Amino acid sequence: MDQEKILNLDPIIHTPTRLAILSVLISSVKATFTFLKDSIGITDGNLSTHLSKLEASGYITIKKQFKDKKPQTVCSITKKGREAFENYVDQLEQIVQTQKDSKKDS
Repeated sequence: MDQEKILNLDPIIHTPTRLAILSVLISSVKATFTFLKDSIGITDGNLSTHLSKLEASGYITIKKQFKDKKPQTVCSITKKGREAFENYVDQLEQIVQTQKDSKKDS
């Protein structure tokens, strides 16, 4: 197996929770904090920490707004985040294909 490919996986995305967040956002225009929390099944604090890291990396935007006089946090994936996610998935597919090819050769 090509260790270089594995070691070059984006560490921001490689964390399971951040991968799950981006997986939800890649197929949505936007998602609320509550929707993400319920979809992924994590605590408010844990989600907030991971969203902050994704925002600091430029992978998502976070917008605070009010809906029916209640605060609402809405997250969206950025172009940079979409490209990083697609690159991450491509890298994983290459790793999987390398494994399949090596099994065929054995």
